Amino acid sequence: MKRFVYINDESCRDFYRDNRISNTKYTFWNFIPKNLCEQFRRFMNQYFLLIACLQLWSTITPVSPATTWGPLAIIFIVSASKEAWDDYNRYLSDKKANERRIWVVKDGIRRQVKAQEIHVGNIVWLHENDEIPCDLVLIGTSDPQGICYVETAALDGETDLKTRIIPSICANLSPEQLGKIKGVAECPNPDNDIRRFDANMRLFPPIIDNEKCPLTINNTLLQSCYLRYTEWACGVAIYTGNETKSGMSRGTAEPKLTAADSVIDKLTVAIFVFQIVVVLVLGFAGNIWKDSHGRKQWYLMYPPKGPWYEFLVIPLRFELLCSIMIPISIKVTLDLAKGVYAKFIDCDDQMFDWETSTPAHSANTAISEDLGQVEYILSDKTGTLTENRMIFRRCCISDRLYGDNNGDALKDVRLLNAVSSNDPDVVKFLMVMTLCNTVVPIKSDDGTISYKAQSQDEEALVNAASNLNMVLTSKDSRSAEISFNGSKFYYELLDVLEFTSDRKRMSVVVKEGGSGKFLLLSKGADEAIFPRSCPGQEIKTYLEAVEMYSHLGLRTLCLGWRDLEEGEYMEWSKKFQDASCSLDNRENKIAEVCHSLEQDIHILGITAIEDRLQDGVPETIKLLRNAGINVWMLTGDKQNTAIQIGLLCNLITPESNGQLLSINGKTEDDILRSLDRALVIMKTAPERKDLAFVLDGCALEIILKRSLESFTRLAMLSRTAICCRMTPLQKAQLVGVLKSSGSLTLAIGDGGNDVRMIQEANIGVGISGREGLQAARAADYSIGKFKFLKRLILVHGRYSYNRTAFISQYSFYKSLLICFIQILFSFSSGLSGTSLFNSISLMAYNVFYTSLPVMTIIFDKDISETTVLQYPQILLYSQAGRLLNPSTFAGWFGRSLYHVK
Repeated sequence: MKRFVYINDESCRDFYRDNRISNTKYTFWNFIPKNLCEQFRRFMNQYFLLIACLQLWSTITPVSPATTWGPLAIIFIVSASKEAWDDYNRYLSDKKANERRIWVVKDGIRRQVKAQEIHVGNIVWLHENDEIPCDLVLIGTSDPQGICYVETAALDGETDLKTRIIPSICANLSPEQLGKIKGVAECPNPDNDIRRFDANMRLFPPIIDNEKCPLTINNTLLQSCYLRYTEWACGVAIYTGNETKSGMSRGTAEPKLTAADSVIDKLTVAIFVFQIVVVLVLGFAGNIWKDSHGRKQWYLMYPPKGPWYEFLVIPLRFELLCSIMIPISIKVTLDLAKGVYAKFIDCDDQMFDWETSTPAHSANTAISEDLGQVEYILSDKTGTLTENRMIFRRCCISDRLYGDNNGDALKDVRLLNAVSSNDPDVVKFLMVMTLCNTVVPIKSDDGTISYKAQSQDEEALVNAASNLNMVLTSKDSRSAEISFNGSKFYYELLDVLEFTSDRKRMSVVVKEGGSGKFLLLSKGADEAIFPRSCPGQEIKTYLEAVEMYSHLGLRTLCLGWRDLEEGEYMEWSKKFQDASCSLDNRENKIAEVCHSLEQDIHILGITAIEDRLQDGVPETIKLLRNAGINVWMLTGDKQNTAIQIGLLCNLITPESNGQLLSINGKTEDDILRSLDRALVIMKTAPERKDLAFVLDGCALEIILKRSLESFTRLAMLSRTAICCRMTPLQKAQLVGVLKSSGSLTLAIGDGGNDVRMIQEANIGVGISGREGLQAARAADYSIGKFKFLKRLILVHGRYSYNRTAFISQYSFYKSLLICFIQILFSFSSGLSGTSLFNSISLMAYNVFYTSLPVMTIIFDKDISETTVLQYPQILLYSQAGRLLNPSTFAGWFGRSLYHVK
């Protein structure tokens, strides 16, 4: 389905909604019924409602209905008040956003309106630092080259500025023309994909005559982003209100059920079944006693013949008396305790990252106790275990290795001499480093140039080239200027073949300013570039360089270029334009066209970039493994690089004490045989041998299709695994495999490519890193550094689980004890169903008695934090299931029986 947006035309008002946003869950009229419906979805609330209704039957109730109705009403009012307060705050936030004043242009006249009054087709005029009120197609900016900069952190969490460009069809339009522009944009229906926008636009005369122009995500300004470093920009509203990409992305995350909650639910059902058995036995015995002895007692005043339902009266009385077996306030009590656990995490100064001023934060207050039950940690590498501070270290150009002697190619005399002598191969290599990227140079007032990039690798490469005299001085959507050894070179940027996780490479087509030659410049992973090299080129040295750099733990990229004939480019450009204008399967069509051009590439060399380990990572992983937690590393890097990082951070053990099993092969059968071989070794290896396995994304894809069961068994046996060349989807699939086996998983990452696995895991932890905040916002917990994970799990996780176990045991224990006393009294009162306790005492017990211990229990520390961190094996005892520890429970119950006697 498509939508047609007519620019500067009021007819769109009748077809599409206005820009009013609403994130509220309730309305004034549906709050009470909707909230009650949600609360009665819980089994315990349904149970107590049934008990409360039975107490309204005066014939059977042994106590006042207030003993249940009172606590039930208090619990419902507390829960409803919390929901109402949260929804009211959402309403206030929506009102503030809807009533912001925004400039719109109609037939060349600018006026201010409320944000909620913007309609599809309106032209919206923005100024620097304005928040974008709806999704716009950019049609003009203050920059002569038609570019602007936006900050998208509020949308995707990425802190680097993004460059947005006007469509070519809008180039050279004056501000006056922009205010009177007419045309139509052909767009897909609203969706939540913030990285894709496949549309077309054409303008009507007299501006331009029906020329169709493709639109991509780079031509849009999305709601919730901010305009930066641009005096003004304007765009056409295409999606408004809750139909924007930001609005479609909003939603309520599915609530996560902790292991403790699952046990409590099962325990509640078990106690309910036990209660029914007790009620039936006591009710049957009570009816027998009444017929054999009760009617003979004149003071009991039993009628000679009762109603037909008389046999139900005594059993139902016992049902009401035994209803306190299930503690009515346990849900509220645990919610209160979990809220305090979350505050402990938020206020922990020892988890505050002073370098970035980032505190730990608990976004999900319901699952703190699961932190103490984690069995598998699945971690990203770049930015999670490493700093994500890329430093250019070595390179290989024309079969020559630079930086081997001192570990820094930028100080290698041979490379510096090659640069000063204008070595053609080195010049080409540096030119690809400088132009084949998405870097934007920004000049300060004093003339110095800094670079903004969407990738830390690209920024490192451009800075390295700049240090070698190849300086990117200016760049816009259509041209770039380079200064090298005192000379200036101009290039026309014709097309950008963008990087995707499937292609694993990017290319740009440029035209040299002086010679007019057409060039294809490419960079990417070695497995994406080497197969596309010139048939006769010798690449053995480059393959060896990639292998050597990988063993050093460096990240590698392969650079290449190709001369293009003008006719070849023109023919290809037409195909690329047609694919870019397609609204059906555009991404695959563009990939096919790009593939046809990226052939016969002349390999120029290899870059090697260092990404250092974060401080404290090896010690943290060692502690976590000593605590019995299995740690896996999932990365998109090459296998050798991942293995070296694994050795450095104590993830895998050197060959003398451990063994790394490789699962690979040239064919599917070879891969499956290596999987079976690894499984046999895992089963037969001695316990003291530290075994791990390594596999890549291609092998995983085959294994998940053909041998999922064997892989699951291998995963259960292996304490460590290194999974390299992983796509975001495959990371999430691995988490799913471990979850399906019943293991409790924790996923940790720092970038947008980790969001899927973070959301899939039982517990998601995001690191507020250099890749942005997207992972931290999608996670249950966010921390500043990986090293804080040990405190999050070993201290907060263990304490939270022990406290929850204690509260749950206490609540059920007290309820069963009171009920047991009532049952003993029933035998002494002739099994008549008479209550031992008065109504006020029962109501006070239901409301307060099980909640009071929380005030002391939530601050309880059975052992010190220092002891937990020094002896992480203690966590294993917590994971043994304290919640249902029979010795603790039986000990309490036995001591209570003694006191009852």
